Amino acid sequence: MATDRPVVVYPPGEDGGRRVSVRGRFVGIAYGLLDVVAFVQEAGLQDWDEMDVVRSQAIEWQGGGSDDWAH
Repeated sequence: MATDRPVVVYPPGEDGGRRVSVRGRFVGIAYGLLDVVAFVQEAGLQDWDEMDVVRSQAIEWQGGGSDDWAH
């Protein structure tokens, strides 16, 4: 499914990690919110913190929200 949001966090995998893409490019696997923060910072949003990631409409959370991590 196509999205107009620049950041997509995919559903948790079997190992609990969630794939993350920025502008259609895979950037890594996040195992928690801080990993997503690091990915968006590396993508150019250096000022962003955890609350920015949680509240942003620029991030599409698939298969659960920012607090859904399989452990």
